[in-house]
Amino acid sequence: MPAKTLMIQGTASSVGKSVIVAGLCRIFQQDGFRVAPFKAQNMALNSFVTKEGGEIGRAQAVQAEAAGIEPSVHMNPVLLKPEAEASSQVIVLGKVAKNMEASQYYEHTPYLLKIIEDSLNKLRSTYDIVVIEGAGSPAEVNLREKEIANMRVAKMANAPVLLVGDIDKGGVFASLVGTLELLTKQERDIIKGFIINKFRGDLKLLKPGLDILEKHTGKPVLGVIPYFRDISIAQEDSVYLEERQTNLTNGNIDVAIIRLPHISNYDDFDPLEEQYCAIRYVTNVSELGSPDLIILPGTKSTIADLIYLQQRGLAQAITNQAKSGTPVIGICGGYQMLGVSINDPDKVESKQSSIGGLGLLDNTTIFSSKKTTTQIKARVIANEGLLKGMKNMEVTGYEIHMGQTISQNCSAIFQVLETPQGKADYFDGAVSSDGLIFGTYIHGLFHNTDFTHHFLSKLRQLRGLPTTSAISTSKQKMYDKLAEIIRQNLDMSQIYNITFGRNYG
Repeated sequence: MPAKTLMIQGTASSVGKSVIVAGLCRIFQQDGFRVAPFKAQNMALNSFVTKEGGEIGRAQAVQAEAAGIEPSVHMNPVLLKPEAEASSQVIVLGKVAKNMEASQYYEHTPYLLKIIEDSLNKLRSTYDIVVIEGAGSPAEVNLREKEIANMRVAKMANAPVLLVGDIDKGGVFASLVGTLELLTKQERDIIKGFIINKFRGDLKLLKPGLDILEKHTGKPVLGVIPYFRDISIAQEDSVYLEERQTNLTNGNIDVAIIRLPHISNYDDFDPLEEQYCAIRYVTNVSELGSPDLIILPGTKSTIADLIYLQQRGLAQAITNQAKSGTPVIGICGGYQMLGVSINDPDKVESKQSSIGGLGLLDNTTIFSSKKTTTQIKARVIANEGLLKGMKNMEVTGYEIHMGQTISQNCSAIFQVLETPQGKADYFDGAVSSDGLIFGTYIHGLFHNTDFTHHFLSKLRQLRGLPTTSAISTSKQKMYDKLAEIIRQNLDMSQIYNITFGRNYG
Protein backbone atom coordinates (compact mmCIF):
# COMPACT_ATOMS: atom_id res chain seq x y z
CA MET A 1 0.00 0.00 0.00
CA PRO A 2 1.49 3.43 -0.97
CA ALA A 3 2.52 5.73 1.86
CA LYS A 4 0.13 8.31 3.18
CA THR A 5 1.10 11.87 2.29
CA LEU A 6 0.87 15.23 4.01
CA MET A 7 1.96 18.49 2.38
CA ILE A 8 3.14 21.70 4.04
CA GLN A 9 2.71 24.79 1.89
CA GLY A 10 3.26 28.42 2.84
CA THR A 11 1.91 31.85 2.07
CA ALA A 12 5.44 32.90 1.03
CA SER A 13 9.07 31.84 1.16
CA SER A 14 10.78 31.69 4.56
CA VAL A 15 7.60 31.22 6.60
CA GLY A 16 9.12 28.13 8.25
CA LYS A 17 7.94 25.26 6.04
CA SER A 18 11.29 23.45 6.14
CA VAL A 19 11.55 23.47 9.93
CA ILE A 20 7.92 22.37 10.38
CA VAL A 21 8.46 19.47 7.97
CA ALA A 22 11.58 18.45 9.92
CA GLY A 23 9.61 18.55 13.18
CA LEU A 24 6.72 16.50 11.76
CA CYS A 25 9.17 13.94 10.35
CA ARG A 26 10.64 13.56 13.82
CA ILE A 27 7.22 13.23 15.45
CA PHE A 28 6.07 10.55 13.00
CA GLN A 29 9.38 8.73 13.47
CA GLN A 30 9.00 8.88 17.27
CA ASP A 31 5.50 7.47 16.90
CA GLY A 32 6.79 4.39 15.09
CA PHE A 33 6.24 5.28 11.43
CA ARG A 34 8.74 4.98 8.61
CA VAL A 35 8.69 8.54 7.31
CA ALA A 36 10.52 10.42 4.55
CA PRO A 37 10.59 14.08 3.45
CA PHE A 38 10.03 15.20 -0.14
CA LYS A 39 10.37 18.48 -2.02
CA ALA A 40 9.78 18.24 -5.75
CA GLN A 41 11.64 21.39 -6.74
CA ASN A 42 13.93 23.39 -4.53
CA MET A 43 15.64 26.69 -5.31
CA ALA A 44 18.50 27.01 -2.85
CA LEU A 45 22.24 27.54 -2.64
CA ASN A 46 22.39 25.59 0.61
CA SER A 47 22.91 22.05 -0.62
CA PHE A 48 24.13 18.66 0.57
CA VAL A 49 25.76 15.63 -1.03
CA THR A 50 24.15 12.22 -0.50
CA LYS A 51 26.08 8.98 -0.18
CA GLU A 52 25.41 8.20 -3.84
CA GLY A 53 27.15 11.47 -4.73
CA GLY A 54 23.99 13.38 -5.63
CA GLU A 55 23.27 17.00 -4.70
CA ILE A 56 20.02 17.91 -2.93
CA GLY A 57 18.71 20.82 -0.89
CA ARG A 58 20.26 21.02 2.59
CA ALA A 59 16.79 21.28 4.12
CA GLN A 60 15.81 17.85 2.79
CA ALA A 61 19.00 16.34 4.21
CA VAL A 62 18.11 17.81 7.62
CA GLN A 63 14.54 16.51 7.34
CA ALA A 64 15.88 13.03 6.52
CA GLU A 65 18.15 13.19 9.58
CA ALA A 66 15.14 14.14 11.69
CA ALA A 67 13.30 11.13 10.24
CA GLY A 68 16.24 8.88 11.11
CA ILE A 69 16.98 7.88 7.51
CA GLU A 70 19.72 8.38 4.94
CA PRO A 71 19.17 11.36 2.58
CA SER A 72 18.45 10.42 -1.04
CA VAL A 73 18.24 12.29 -4.34
CA HIS A 74 14.61 11.16 -4.58
CA MET A 75 13.78 13.43 -1.64
CA ASN A 76 14.58 16.46 -3.83
CA PRO A 77 14.64 15.38 -7.48
CA VAL A 78 14.95 18.92 -8.89
CA LEU A 79 17.32 21.50 -7.38
CA LEU A 80 17.84 24.96 -8.86
CA LYS A 81 21.00 26.83 -7.86
CA PRO A 82 20.80 30.50 -8.91
CA GLU A 83 23.89 31.89 -10.60
CA ALA A 84 25.03 35.28 -11.77
CA GLU A 85 23.53 36.68 -14.98
CA ALA A 86 19.92 35.63 -14.19
CA SER A 87 20.29 31.91 -14.78
CA SER A 88 20.24 28.79 -12.62
CA GLN A 89 22.11 25.53 -12.62
CA VAL A 90 19.47 22.82 -12.92
CA ILE A 91 20.28 19.66 -10.97
CA VAL A 92 18.12 16.62 -11.70
CA LEU A 93 18.34 13.52 -9.50
CA GLY A 94 21.50 14.90 -7.93
CA LYS A 95 23.46 15.65 -11.10
CA VAL A 96 23.90 18.80 -13.17
CA ALA A 97 21.57 18.75 -16.17
CA LYS A 98 22.18 22.21 -17.65
CA ASN A 99 22.12 25.93 -16.99
CA MET A 100 18.89 27.72 -17.89
CA GLU A 101 17.21 31.08 -17.71
CA ALA A 102 13.76 31.14 -16.10
CA SER A 103 11.88 31.28 -19.41
CA GLN A 104 13.73 28.21 -20.68
CA TYR A 105 13.20 26.35 -17.43
CA TYR A 106 9.42 26.68 -17.41
CA GLU A 107 9.28 25.23 -20.93
CA HIS A 108 11.17 22.26 -19.49
CA THR A 109 8.91 21.52 -16.52
CA PRO A 110 6.60 18.97 -18.24
CA TYR A 111 9.63 16.71 -18.67
CA LEU A 112 10.65 17.22 -15.03
CA LEU A 113 7.17 16.43 -13.74
CA LYS A 114 7.53 12.77 -14.76
CA ILE A 115 10.87 12.53 -12.91
CA ILE A 116 9.26 14.09 -9.85
CA GLU A 117 6.40 11.61 -9.95
CA ASP A 118 8.80 8.65 -10.24
CA SER A 119 10.82 9.85 -7.21
CA LEU A 120 7.67 10.40 -5.17
CA ASN A 121 6.41 6.92 -6.05
CA LYS A 122 9.74 5.39 -5.00
CA LEU A 123 9.42 6.99 -1.59
CA ARG A 124 5.75 6.05 -1.26
CA SER A 125 6.58 2.42 -1.99
CA THR A 126 9.20 2.37 0.80
CA TYR A 127 7.78 4.43 3.66
CA ASP A 128 4.56 4.72 5.67
CA ILE A 129 4.28 8.53 5.47
CA VAL A 130 5.84 11.05 3.11
CA VAL A 131 5.84 14.66 4.34
CA ILE A 132 5.98 16.98 1.34
CA GLU A 133 7.25 20.55 1.42
CA GLY A 134 5.99 23.14 -1.03
CA ALA A 135 8.02 26.01 -2.47
CA GLY A 136 7.30 29.72 -2.18
CA SER A 137 3.54 30.16 -2.37
CA PRO A 138 0.80 28.19 -4.17
CA ALA A 139 -0.84 31.54 -5.03
CA GLU A 140 1.73 32.55 -7.66
CA VAL A 141 -1.01 32.60 -10.30
CA ASN A 142 1.34 33.57 -13.13
CA LEU A 143 3.00 30.16 -12.75
CA ARG A 144 -0.11 28.04 -12.13
CA GLU A 145 0.11 26.11 -15.40
CA LYS A 146 3.86 25.51 -15.18
CA GLU A 147 4.73 25.14 -11.47
CA ILE A 148 5.93 21.74 -10.28
CA ALA A 149 6.29 22.31 -6.55
CA ASN A 150 2.93 23.10 -4.98
CA MET A 151 -0.64 22.22 -6.01
CA ARG A 152 0.34 20.06 -8.98
CA VAL A 153 2.40 17.94 -6.61
CA ALA A 154 -0.39 17.88 -3.99
CA LYS A 155 -2.81 16.55 -6.63
CA MET A 156 -0.25 14.06 -7.91
CA ALA A 157 0.33 12.75 -4.38
CA ASN A 158 -3.31 13.00 -3.30
CA ALA A 159 -1.89 14.96 -0.36
CA PRO A 160 -3.93 17.07 2.06
CA VAL A 161 -2.28 20.46 2.52
CA LEU A 162 -1.61 22.48 5.67
CA LEU A 163 -1.01 26.18 4.92
CA VAL A 164 1.63 27.99 7.01
CA GLY A 165 1.71 31.73 7.64
CA ASP A 166 4.46 33.76 9.36
CA ILE A 167 2.93 36.08 11.97
CA ASP A 168 6.27 37.65 12.90
CA LYS A 169 6.31 39.71 9.71
CA GLY A 170 2.74 40.96 10.27
CA GLY A 171 -0.31 40.55 8.06
CA VAL A 172 -0.69 36.83 8.66
CA PHE A 173 -4.49 36.81 8.42
CA ALA A 174 -4.47 38.72 5.15
CA SER A 175 -1.78 36.43 3.72
CA LEU A 176 -3.69 33.26 4.65
CA VAL A 177 -7.06 34.52 3.38
CA GLY A 178 -5.48 36.13 0.31
CA THR A 179 -3.71 32.90 -0.60
CA LEU A 180 -7.01 30.99 -0.45
CA GLU A 181 -8.77 33.62 -2.56
CA LEU A 182 -6.22 33.24 -5.38
CA LEU A 183 -6.60 29.45 -5.54
CA THR A 184 -9.16 27.53 -7.55
CA LYS A 185 -12.02 25.86 -5.67
CA GLN A 186 -10.37 22.46 -6.14
CA GLU A 187 -7.13 23.80 -4.68
CA ARG A 188 -8.92 25.45 -1.74
CA ASP A 189 -10.58 22.11 -0.96
CA ILE A 190 -7.16 20.45 -0.75
CA ILE A 191 -6.14 22.80 2.08
CA LYS A 192 -7.32 21.22 5.33
CA GLY A 193 -6.10 23.72 7.89
CA PHE A 194 -3.75 26.52 8.91
CA ILE A 195 -0.57 26.71 10.97
CA ILE A 196 0.55 30.08 12.30
CA ASN A 197 4.29 30.20 12.82
CA LYS A 198 6.82 32.41 14.69
CA PHE A 199 4.38 33.84 17.24
CA ARG A 200 5.61 36.08 20.07
CA GLY A 201 3.27 37.26 22.78
CA ASP A 202 0.08 36.33 24.58
CA LEU A 203 -1.96 33.69 22.75
CA LYS A 204 -5.14 35.03 24.41
CA LEU A 205 -4.77 38.27 22.45
CA LEU A 206 -4.52 36.29 19.21
CA LYS A 207 -7.58 34.12 19.86
CA PRO A 208 -10.22 36.55 18.43
CA GLY A 209 -8.30 36.69 15.16
CA LEU A 210 -8.09 32.90 14.99
CA ASP A 211 -11.85 32.65 15.52
CA ILE A 212 -12.53 35.14 12.71
CA LEU A 213 -10.11 33.29 10.39
CA GLU A 214 -11.83 29.95 11.02
CA LYS A 215 -15.31 31.44 10.58
CA HIS A 216 -14.37 33.29 7.40
CA THR A 217 -12.63 30.34 5.70
CA GLY A 218 -14.37 27.34 7.24
CA LYS A 219 -10.96 25.80 7.91
CA PRO A 220 -9.40 25.07 11.30
CA VAL A 221 -6.30 26.63 12.80
CA LEU A 222 -4.30 23.55 13.75
CA GLY A 223 -1.87 25.38 15.98
CA VAL A 224 0.29 28.40 16.70
CA ILE A 225 4.03 27.70 16.91
CA PRO A 226 6.07 30.11 19.05
CA TYR A 227 9.14 31.94 17.80
CA PHE A 228 12.27 30.12 18.96
CA ARG A 229 16.01 30.74 18.58
CA ASP A 230 17.63 27.98 20.57
CA ILE A 231 17.25 25.23 17.96
CA SER A 232 19.80 25.29 15.17
CA ILE A 233 18.31 23.86 11.96
CA ALA A 234 20.01 24.36 8.59
CA GLN A 235 17.96 26.87 6.62
CA GLU A 236 17.05 26.63 2.97
CA ASP A 237 17.77 30.13 1.70
CA SER A 238 19.67 33.27 2.63
CA VAL A 239 16.53 35.14 3.80
CA TYR A 240 17.39 33.53 7.13
CA LEU A 241 20.59 35.60 7.28
CA GLU A 242 18.55 38.80 7.21
CA GLU A 243 16.47 37.66 10.21
CA ARG A 244 19.24 36.31 12.41
CA GLN A 245 20.71 38.43 15.23
CA THR A 246 24.29 38.56 16.45
CA ASN A 247 24.70 37.65 20.10
CA LEU A 248 27.76 39.52 21.39
CA THR A 249 28.82 38.43 24.86
CA ASN A 250 32.04 38.75 26.83
CA GLY A 251 34.69 36.21 25.89
CA ASN A 252 33.21 35.46 22.47
CA ILE A 253 35.40 35.19 19.42
CA ASP A 254 34.34 37.83 16.91
CA VAL A 255 33.90 36.04 13.56
CA ALA A 256 33.21 38.10 10.43
CA ILE A 257 31.75 35.99 7.62
CA ILE A 258 31.66 37.77 4.28
CA ARG A 259 28.10 37.66 3.02
CA LEU A 260 28.65 37.05 -0.68
CA PRO A 261 25.76 37.72 -3.10
CA HIS A 262 25.65 34.01 -4.01
CA ILE A 263 26.64 32.64 -0.59
CA SER A 264 26.09 28.89 -0.22
CA ASN A 265 26.17 26.34 2.58
CA TYR A 266 26.32 28.98 5.32
CA ASP A 267 25.17 26.34 7.82
CA ASP A 268 28.85 25.29 7.70
CA PHE A 269 29.34 27.89 10.43
CA ASP A 270 26.41 27.15 12.73
CA PRO A 271 28.62 25.07 15.10
CA LEU A 272 30.82 28.11 15.75
CA GLU A 273 27.93 29.92 17.42
CA GLU A 274 27.48 26.97 19.74
CA GLN A 275 31.11 27.31 20.86
CA TYR A 276 30.99 30.90 22.22
CA CYS A 277 31.62 32.63 18.89
CA ALA A 278 29.78 35.77 17.81
CA ILE A 279 28.98 35.39 14.12
CA ARG A 280 28.55 38.53 11.99
CA TYR A 281 27.62 38.46 8.29
CA VAL A 282 29.42 41.37 6.66
CA THR A 283 28.52 43.14 3.39
CA ASN A 284 30.78 46.21 3.40
CA VAL A 285 34.08 47.53 4.73
CA SER A 286 32.48 49.62 7.50
CA GLU A 287 30.92 46.48 9.00
CA LEU A 288 34.17 44.49 8.92
CA GLY A 289 35.77 46.17 11.93
CA SER A 290 38.61 44.26 13.61
CA PRO A 291 37.40 40.66 13.95
CA ASP A 292 39.32 37.79 15.47
CA LEU A 293 38.63 35.68 12.38
CA ILE A 294 37.48 36.35 8.81
CA ILE A 295 35.73 33.62 6.82
CA LEU A 296 35.14 33.59 3.08
CA PRO A 297 32.27 31.09 2.65
CA GLY A 298 31.16 28.98 -0.27
CA THR A 299 29.51 30.58 -3.28
CA LYS A 300 27.73 29.39 -6.41
CA SER A 301 29.37 32.15 -8.50
CA THR A 302 32.99 32.56 -7.41
CA ILE A 303 34.14 34.99 -10.10
CA ALA A 304 31.08 37.24 -9.86
CA ASP A 305 31.35 37.36 -6.07
CA LEU A 306 35.09 38.06 -6.20
CA ILE A 307 34.37 41.03 -8.47
CA TYR A 308 31.78 42.14 -5.89
CA LEU A 309 34.46 42.05 -3.17
CA GLN A 310 36.84 44.06 -5.32
CA GLN A 311 34.24 46.69 -6.22
CA ARG A 312 33.19 47.15 -2.58
CA GLY A 313 36.74 47.45 -1.29
CA LEU A 314 36.31 44.28 0.78
CA ALA A 315 39.00 42.41 -1.14
CA GLN A 316 41.63 45.00 -0.17
CA ALA A 317 40.31 45.23 3.39
CA ILE A 318 40.52 41.46 3.88
CA THR A 319 44.05 41.41 2.43
CA ASN A 320 45.12 44.23 4.74
CA GLN A 321 43.67 42.46 7.79
CA ALA A 322 45.44 39.22 6.84
CA LYS A 323 48.75 41.01 6.47
CA SER A 324 48.30 42.52 9.93
CA GLY A 325 47.84 39.06 11.45
CA THR A 326 44.08 38.43 11.38
CA PRO A 327 43.41 34.77 10.51
CA VAL A 328 41.46 34.19 7.29
CA ILE A 329 39.71 30.97 6.24
CA GLY A 330 38.17 30.13 2.88
CA ILE A 331 35.69 27.31 2.30
CA CYS A 332 35.09 26.03 -1.24
CA GLY A 333 34.51 29.18 -3.36
CA GLY A 334 36.12 31.20 -0.59
CA TYR A 335 39.16 28.91 -0.82
CA GLN A 336 39.36 29.60 -4.55
CA MET A 337 39.25 33.37 -3.89
CA LEU A 338 42.24 33.18 -1.52
CA GLY A 339 44.52 32.11 -4.35
CA VAL A 340 46.55 34.00 -6.95
CA SER A 341 44.14 33.50 -9.84
CA ILE A 342 40.91 31.81 -10.95
CA ASN A 343 40.71 30.66 -14.56
CA ASP A 344 37.59 29.72 -16.49
CA PRO A 345 38.84 28.96 -20.03
CA ASP A 346 35.62 27.24 -21.13
CA LYS A 347 33.37 29.93 -19.59
CA VAL A 348 31.79 27.32 -17.31
CA GLU A 349 30.86 29.77 -14.58
CA SER A 350 31.37 33.21 -16.03
CA LYS A 351 31.92 35.15 -19.25
CA GLN A 352 35.24 36.24 -17.75
CA SER A 353 37.99 33.74 -18.54
CA SER A 354 40.40 34.78 -15.80
CA ILE A 355 40.58 36.96 -12.68
CA GLY A 356 43.18 37.66 -10.05
CA GLY A 357 42.46 36.38 -6.55
CA LEU A 358 43.32 37.84 -3.15
CA GLY A 359 46.81 36.35 -3.36
CA LEU A 360 46.83 35.17 0.25
CA LEU A 361 47.62 31.61 -0.78
CA ASP A 362 49.86 30.52 -3.66
CA ASN A 363 47.05 28.68 -5.46
CA THR A 364 45.56 28.60 -8.94
CA THR A 365 42.03 27.39 -9.66
CA ILE A 366 40.90 26.13 -13.08
CA PHE A 367 37.17 25.61 -13.67
CA SER A 368 35.92 22.70 -15.75
CA SER A 369 32.51 21.34 -16.66
CA LYS A 370 32.92 18.37 -14.30
CA LYS A 371 31.34 18.94 -10.90
CA THR A 372 32.74 17.16 -7.84
CA THR A 373 30.01 16.02 -5.44
CA THR A 374 31.07 13.51 -2.82
CA GLN A 375 31.10 12.80 0.89
CA ILE A 376 34.58 12.33 2.33
CA LYS A 377 36.54 11.14 5.33
CA ALA A 378 39.95 12.79 5.73
CA ARG A 379 42.79 13.24 8.19
CA VAL A 380 44.67 16.40 9.07
CA ILE A 381 48.25 16.40 7.78
CA ALA A 382 49.11 20.07 8.43
CA ASN A 383 50.73 21.13 11.68
CA GLU A 384 51.09 24.91 11.38
CA GLY A 385 49.60 27.79 13.37
CA LEU A 386 45.89 27.32 14.06
CA LEU A 387 46.18 23.69 12.92
CA LYS A 388 49.06 22.81 15.22
CA GLY A 389 48.44 19.73 17.35
CA MET A 390 45.71 18.34 15.10
CA LYS A 391 47.88 16.13 12.89
CA ASN A 392 46.20 12.77 12.09
CA MET A 393 42.83 13.95 13.48
CA GLU A 394 40.03 12.56 11.30
CA VAL A 395 37.19 14.68 9.94
CA THR A 396 34.15 14.06 7.75
CA GLY A 397 32.35 16.37 5.37
CA TYR A 398 31.40 16.75 1.72
CA GLU A 399 32.65 18.45 -1.44
CA ILE A 400 30.59 20.43 -3.98
CA HIS A 401 32.69 22.35 -6.51
CA MET A 402 33.48 22.95 -10.15
CA GLY A 403 37.13 22.66 -11.17
CA GLN A 404 40.29 22.02 -9.22
CA THR A 405 42.77 24.09 -7.21
CA ILE A 406 46.51 23.59 -7.58
CA SER A 407 48.86 24.73 -4.81
CA GLN A 408 52.34 25.93 -5.72
CA ASN A 409 54.18 26.54 -2.47
CA CYS A 410 51.57 25.84 0.20
CA SER A 411 51.23 22.71 2.30
CA ALA A 412 48.01 20.69 1.99
CA ILE A 413 45.76 20.48 5.05
CA PHE A 414 43.98 17.18 4.57
CA GLN A 415 44.56 13.78 3.07
CA VAL A 416 41.25 12.35 1.89
CA LEU A 417 41.08 8.70 2.95
CA GLU A 418 37.65 7.53 1.92
CA THR A 419 34.54 8.36 -0.10
CA PRO A 420 31.32 6.33 -0.37
CA GLN A 421 32.85 4.68 -3.43
CA GLY A 422 35.71 3.24 -1.36
CA LYS A 423 39.24 4.10 -0.28
CA ALA A 424 40.72 7.33 -1.60
CA ASP A 425 44.10 9.04 -1.50
CA TYR A 426 44.26 12.68 -2.53
CA PHE A 427 45.10 15.97 -0.85
CA ASP A 428 42.82 18.88 -0.07
CA GLY A 429 43.28 22.47 0.94
CA ALA A 430 46.26 24.74 1.48
CA VAL A 431 47.70 26.61 4.46
CA SER A 432 50.11 29.52 4.69
CA SER A 433 53.53 29.02 6.26
CA ASP A 434 52.43 30.69 9.52
CA GLY A 435 49.21 28.66 9.66
CA LEU A 436 46.94 31.74 9.94
CA ILE A 437 45.44 31.55 6.45
CA PHE A 438 43.98 28.39 5.02
CA GLY A 439 41.38 27.12 2.62
CA THR A 440 39.62 23.84 1.93
CA TYR A 441 36.92 22.34 -0.25
CA ILE A 442 35.41 20.45 2.70
CA HIS A 443 31.92 21.60 3.68
CA GLY A 444 30.76 20.65 7.15
CA LEU A 445 34.28 20.95 8.56
CA PHE A 446 33.17 22.74 11.74
CA HIS A 447 30.54 20.10 12.40
CA ASN A 448 33.50 17.96 13.53
CA THR A 449 33.49 18.81 17.27
CA ASP A 450 37.11 17.88 18.07
CA PHE A 451 38.49 19.81 15.09
CA THR A 452 36.43 22.88 15.96
CA HIS A 453 37.36 22.84 19.64
CA HIS A 454 41.10 22.52 18.91
CA PHE A 455 40.94 25.20 16.22
CA LEU A 456 39.07 27.67 18.45
CA SER A 457 41.41 26.98 21.36
CA LYS A 458 44.39 27.95 19.18
CA LEU A 459 42.53 31.01 17.94
CA ARG A 460 41.68 32.13 21.49
CA GLN A 461 45.30 31.68 22.49
CA LEU A 462 46.45 33.74 19.50
CA ARG A 463 43.98 36.55 20.17
CA GLY A 464 44.50 36.61 23.94
CA LEU A 465 40.96 35.48 24.75
CA PRO A 466 39.91 33.30 27.68
CA THR A 467 39.77 29.59 27.03
CA THR A 468 36.49 27.68 27.21
CA SER A 469 35.41 24.07 27.36
CA ALA A 470 34.00 22.40 24.27
CA ILE A 471 30.22 22.21 24.16
CA SER A 472 28.98 18.87 22.89
CA THR A 473 25.85 19.31 20.80
CA SER A 474 23.65 16.47 19.62
CA LYS A 475 21.61 16.75 16.45
CA GLN A 476 19.30 14.05 17.72
CA LYS A 477 18.53 15.99 20.90
CA MET A 478 17.94 19.08 18.79
CA TYR A 479 15.43 17.23 16.58
CA ASP A 480 13.72 15.87 19.70
CA LYS A 481 13.46 19.39 21.11
CA LEU A 482 11.97 20.65 17.85
CA ALA A 483 9.46 17.79 17.84
CA GLU A 484 8.48 18.59 21.42
CA ILE A 485 7.77 22.25 20.57
CA ILE A 486 5.65 21.27 17.58
CA ARG A 487 3.79 18.55 19.51
CA GLN A 488 2.95 21.00 22.28
CA ASN A 489 1.63 23.64 19.89
CA LEU A 490 -0.09 21.71 17.09
CA ASP A 491 -3.21 19.54 17.32
CA MET A 492 -1.47 16.32 16.35
CA SER A 493 -4.64 14.25 16.65
CA GLN A 494 -6.24 16.41 13.94
CA ILE A 495 -3.10 16.22 11.83
CA TYR A 496 -3.11 12.42 12.07
CA ASN A 497 -6.79 12.39 11.06
CA ILE A 498 -6.04 14.63 8.09
CA THR A 499 -3.02 12.52 7.05
CA PHE A 500 -4.88 9.19 7.22
CA GLY A 501 -8.17 10.57 5.92
CA ARG A 502 -10.15 9.18 8.83
CA ASN A 503 -10.34 9.22 12.60
CA TYR A 504 -6.96 7.85 13.64
CA GLY A 505 -6.13 6.18 16.92
